[in-house]
Amino acid sequence: MTLLARAPVPLQPFAPPAGDPGFGVYLHWPFCAAKCPYCDFNSHVRREPVDQTRFVEAFRREIATQGSRTRGLTVSSIFLGGGTPSLMEPGTVSAILEAVAAQWTVANGAEITLEANPSSVEAERFRGYRAAGVNRVSLGVQALNDADLRRLGRLHDVGQALGAIELAREIFPRLSFDLIYARPGQSVMAWEAELAQAIGLAADHLSLYQLTIEEGTAFHALHKAGKLQVPDGELSADLYEATQQLTAFHGMPAYEISNHAVPGAESRHNLTYWRYGLYAGIGPGAHARLPGPDGARHAVANEKHPETWLKMVEDWDEGHVEDTPLEPQEQADELMLMGLRLAEGIDLKRWRALSGRDIDRQTERDLAGHGLLQRLGPDRIRATPAGMMVLDALVADLA
Repeated sequence: MTLLARAPVPLQPFAPPAGDPGFGVYLHWPFCAAKCPYCDFNSHVRREPVDQTRFVEAFRREIATQGSRTRGLTVSSIFLGGGTPSLMEPGTVSAILEAVAAQWTVANGAEITLEANPSSVEAERFRGYRAAGVNRVSLGVQALNDADLRRLGRLHDVGQALGAIELAREIFPRLSFDLIYARPGQSVMAWEAELAQAIGLAADHLSLYQLTIEEGTAFHALHKAGKLQVPDGELSADLYEATQQLTAFHGMPAYEISNHAVPGAESRHNLTYWRYGLYAGIGPGAHARLPGPDGARHAVANEKHPETWLKMVEDWDEGHVEDTPLEPQEQADELMLMGLRLAEGIDLKRWRALSGRDIDRQTERDLAGHGLLQRLGPDRIRATPAGMMVLDALVADLA
């Protein structure tokens, strides 16, 4: 471990959310040029061109259906995720955003994010997205050396990544890019050097994810066969601590476990999830939290297979395979699971209103005594940096 990683990770200043968590619209474009070996997202490769016109019409219809359940809500953020949304024609993006604006009131200055891969970046396409209304781009860079990019199955090289970052900074008001760390053979020193380079390139936001081996992926099969070794728990913890320390030192502290921003540049859309707001989910495999006719919050999930979802929407105006009312205690559990990911923590008044009870004070004292939990006044708690590293267990103990 380096000296930097050994230093204590500072707690960031408390910044409670201001008012309502907002209402977001998530739009899932499920197509990719290739399937990355670590990816368990709902992404699909098609050898023939996708009928974008037909999919746009399906998006319009599902937007209208979910819009009918959320009348009166104002959209504070829109996120085009995937898959690879930058494979869409600018006209497709424009048509989908126009459908959102026709169904809901979109707030002035709403954050509108599009995910893009460096291998599919073209200046003309980027300018078309900006003209369509996109004001924030999230680039899937993932690594800043060519050897690891190849191991991760990425189609771009470092030169293309740097060009995409430069172009995005020129065209869009806001930019984020992703990196994956805890890669096979990666040391803390090597990661610190790569992260320092990334911070120098970043505008105001970075998403930094530890490599996880997800079931059903190519990496899972290799790992199970002993052909892929990833850092052990101690090294992973060292890498995480180094990440927190270096980003905080450079003015991009973690506001969520894996997300770092200059204060004020946090992802508004993702904050809606983590602050347990309502959101629509449009497209194959999209999830949503919507009000139901019974007055309860519903968990909604769409059919994952793109062409099956398309036919469902064409037949019935929606493509969901789940629409389940959540009991108040289930909502309280979700609020805690999402909110403790944030440096700001959770509002206990809201948690008590849903659960009908307070957290167990002895459990809280035990967790605080082990340096995993911190109380911020009478009605707010948050995980400490040490607690973030064992968050699943922390939430299980509290909930």
